[in-house]
Order: sequence, then C-alpha cells, then structure tokens
Amino acid sequence: MTRPPTVIRAVCAVVLTGYLCACTSTSGFDDGPSDLDVPDFASAQIPPPPGVNPGGCWVRDVAPAELQTVTRQIEVSPAEMAPDGTLLKPARFRTETAQVIVRERQELIFETPCPADMTREFISTLQRALDARGLYRGPITGEMDVFTLRAVRRYQSGQGLPSGLLSLQSARRLGLLTTPRDQL
Repeated sequence: MTRPPTVIRAVCAVVLTGYLCACTSTSGFDDGPSDLDVPDFASAQIPPPPGVNPGGCWVRDVAPAELQTVTRQIEVSPAEMAPDGTLLKPARFRTETAQVIVRERQELIFETPCPADMTREFISTLQRALDARGLYRGPITGEMDVFTLRAVRRYQSGQGLPSGLLSLQSARRLGLLTTPRDQL
C-alpha cells in the first residue's frame, strides 16, 4: 500500500518539528526560569532603603519558590508470613508523589552597581569572569543579555542570592569593582 504524498509530507513535518524542538538549548545548562522570568534592571531599581548609603543604587527582585517532587512508597498491607518464616503474601505498596517547597518565594532588595558603571566594557569583563568560572557560554558582547543574566543568576545562587541582577557584593567578589577599605 502506498501513502499519498501529502500524508508523507505531513508525517515528515511533524517528525522534523519534534527534532528541532528537542535541539533548541544552546547554553548546555539547566537555565531554570524562562526568558519571561528574567528581571529588567530599569524596572527593578528602587530608592535606597532607610539607613543605607544614599549614594548607592538599589534593586528589588523576586526569587520564585523552589519546588522539589518527592516520590515515596507507602505500605498498604504488610507481608504475611507462615510460622516457619516463608512468605505467604508479599507486602503491597502504593506510590505517592508530592511537591515540597524547598525554598519559599523571596523578595530580594540589594545594592547593585549603578547604571553609569554598567558600561559595555564592564559587562564584557563580567561575561569573561563568568566564562572563566564555567558559568557563561556565549559571545562576549558587552550587553546584559539573557545568557549573561542567567550566568549571573547561576553565580549568585551559589552565594545565596537567587537573582539575575548583579549585586554589588558579587561584582566585588568577581573582581570587577574594588572594595572600600572600611568594608574589608
């Protein structure tokens, strides 16, 4: 039996689409949140909180809750054993799956390099510093693009700050900014 050419083309199109969709990751990392969750620096800026350096630049970001799926076996009925120790009837179990909150949603407020400091040269140096640590896989563009924001998030998550917005403390740890003597 031969299939009409339109059916063959339709099947090939579906297979090719599935193949192309499976090959879309370019970073080689589990990037976590989607592009829609990447913070926008301009809209995240806030006035300095009370009691801090009024000349600094501050941002607000939200770290989503982190969930983990836990699967466990629950005994429904115990095994039945004969007096001589032989197994008459094995135990029966059911599988229960639940999502557990590993980390609650957090509102983060932290100091960041000011917009005037975020030059193309600075961002290029940031990209190279993250690349040297194996966190950034992309071209050195000098632009705070999605790949850079994700690399910043990976770096800062290891430091306890799950945000793609660069903190002043992270910039200092990466060697991008100097640390004032009174903060050493």
